Amino acid sequence: MSGPTAPSPAEARAGAEYRIEDLAHASGATVRTIRAYQDRGLLPTPERRGRANVYRETHLARLRQIADLLDRGYTLASIKELLEAWDAGRGLGGVLGLVAEVHGPWTDEEADRITRAELDARFGGAQDDEAVAEAVELGILERVPGREDEFLVPSPQELAVAVELHAAGVPLPAISGHLRELRGQVEHIASRFLEFTTEHVFARYLGHRPPKDADAAEAASMVRRLRPLAQQTVDAELARAMRTFATRHLHHHLGAEDASADPQGPRPVLLPARTTQAVQALVGAQNVAAFVAAATEREVQARTLDALASSSTNYK
Repeated sequence: MSGPTAPSPAEARAGAEYRIEDLAHASGATVRTIRAYQDRGLLPTPERRGRANVYRETHLARLRQIADLLDRGYTLASIKELLEAWDAGRGLGGVLGLVAEVHGPWTDEEADRITRAELDARFGGAQDDEAVAEAVELGILERVPGREDEFLVPSPQELAVAVELHAAGVPLPAISGHLRELRGQVEHIASRFLEFTTEHVFARYLGHRPPKDADAAEAASMVRRLRPLAQQTVDAELARAMRTFATRHLHHHLGAEDASADPQGPRPVLLPARTTQAVQALVGAQNVAAFVAAATEREVQARTLDALASSSTNYK
């Protein structure tokens, strides 16, 4: 006659009991955090046994879910809504699928690693701690915990561009400054694309908070379809703009001698991008040239008047 069957590991875990200190150790949360989650209604009420609270595997699983959602950028208020929806039987599969789709990689490029010696060699062999620190601040490099001489490179292509620009003679501070300016402009484009697609595509999926499971699953599928469109559009428009401006610059430099033959004719003047953007925001894109011309003319006139007044004073 055989004895009683031993419980499976899953059954043993399901029957596990934790004091709050044990739950904190198993989950990685602090006792104070667990109590705060209880007060917010994020954790199921524990069983009261004498003067102690008894927690089970469901509490541990819930703590891990909360930690995962926090890592994905959710606030505690939005996490509570999601968990309440799940507890009400509405499911979280579609919602978590949407979260995973949005938080997943938006490029096929794979991160790489590079040692400090390799990094120095790629930039001509000189050690520049200040440039490395700025690259870390910009996210071009990420430090590897426990490895002082090794870095993670999230975008090898971006690093390769910096290497080529430096080899062509561009100083490292100029490269990082250009990247900061470019990043601000690209983030504006990304924000506008997101607003555009939310208004015309995703608004119908986000009518409920949290969204219904089926709507969230369909929205996740739509993210997969639309994800490459932003980059494709920017690639096409950047190619068009680069051709236009490169041609204009080339004509300007090759035609410099011809331009000198007509001193009264108009000549192109290169302005910093930020100056042009500021003027455009003030008067509109169609009036930028007229505004710059008028402002320049007014400055010339003002200086002429100042010079005349100064000359008059000197003659007294």
